[in-house]
Parts: sequence; structure tokens; C-alpha cells
Amino acid sequence: MKEVAQKVPVKNYSMCLRDAVEVFTKELINCLFDKNYQEEKGAETKNKFFKILERLSINNEDCSWSAFENSFPELRRKLDLDALFALNSDPAAKSLREVYLAYPGFYAIAVYRLSNQLLKQEIPVLPRMMSEFAHGATGTDIHPGAEIGDSFFIDHATGIVIGETTIIKNNVTIFQGVTLGGIQVKKSMASTKRHPTIENNVIIYANATILGGDVVIGENSIIGANVCITETVLENSVVTVQAENKIFQRN
Repeated sequence: MKEVAQKVPVKNYSMCLRDAVEVFTKELINCLFDKNYQEEKGAETKNKFFKILERLSINNEDCSWSAFENSFPELRRKLDLDALFALNSDPAAKSLREVYLAYPGFYAIAVYRLSNQLLKQEIPVLPRMMSEFAHGATGTDIHPGAEIGDSFFIDHATGIVIGETTIIKNNVTIFQGVTLGGIQVKKSMASTKRHPTIENNVIIYANATILGGDVVIGENSIIGANVCITETVLENSVVTVQAENKIFQRN
């Protein structure tokens, strides 16, 4: 008995838009950090924004770009704090110029802060496309819906996942391979907090996994490499892997 193939309607999703968003995102970052570039290319970048929205069938008025552009000074302030925190945290960093121009983690954070602003303006699809460009370029997957405070440092960057409902507060450092994810993947949980909260002054070392929307990593805590956490950790704790996870209070 032959199986009857299910007919799926074919739609045009303009996959070439991925290339357009990549170019737009690069130009956007250039405008944010280079005043001369912004003066020369800012109008072209704005036009690319509207063309992308048009091709995504998103109805938007000029005020959306105005609101986005007006956010640039605050976004730049936050990114300058991120860069300074990286310089002060990483013994391998020799200058701020090196952080801005050579650190993939900083680049991923820059794209996140821009895409997060667009998401706050309720612009669909484009923020995710921007974050996926950064993911491919840096190996760091930050959902634009995550909430990230001031002075955030990602060291080495590769293999990092930060889920949509993650909350990261101030002065947080994470290393390569860290996952801030959900315990379960169910469509019914789409509107719930599925990812952890990281309080102030936390360091999370390589390949640590922290899962669950109710999980809180208390401030001033250190999460060691290769640890898997599914329960709240109190403030001032150190969690390491020995024979098993060990948690103790710092003096």
C-alpha cells in the first residue's frame, strides 16, 4: 500500500535575506563605534533597515528607526562598560582597542544589545536573524530576549548558549562552553521563565551548565568548570566538580 504524500504549501521565505541582515548588522556596529563611518554611511544603513522590514512584510513607520537610533548613546555606554570590564578581568587583554577589535565575546554582546533593543520595539524576526549572524560569526548564541545588565564579559566565546528568558545582572563573567538553558523543551512553556537568573558578581567557568527557570545563582558566587546545576545556589558559594558537586560558603 503506497503512502499518500502530505501536501505542504510552498512559500517564498527569501533566504537571501540572511545575507542582507549580515551586511546590515556589520554596518550597524560600524556606525555605533565609528562616528566618521556613521556620518558617511548612516543614511545607507537606515535604508537597509527599511528594505529588510519591507521584505519581511513588517509594517513600520520612520519612528521605529528614530527610536532605535535614539537608543545608540545608551547602548554605546553599556558596551563601553562591557569592554572596560573585559580589559580589567582578562590578564591577556593589553588594551581597550584589542577588546573592541579582536574579542569575539564582545562582538557577540554588541550584536545582542542591538538586537535586544529591536525586540523591545516589538520588531519581529529581525532580532533573531541578527543573533544568528553573531552565533555563526562568534560561536556564541545569545537570544535577543535575554536580560543582561552592565559590565558583562564573555571570555573565549566559543560554544556559549544563553536562552530567551535568562536574566544576567551586573559584573558577570562567563567562559567558553557555558549553557544557560531550560530543563525541558515544551512548546506549552513558551510564555514561562525557562532559563536561570545569574545575580551580580558571578563567575561561571568553562563548560558549566545551568538549567531551569527557577534556578538562581546567588551573587558573588563562583561556578567551576564542567558543573551541572539544576537547583538554586546561595550567594557567596563556590561550586566545583570533585567526586560530585560540592557547594560551600566563601569566607
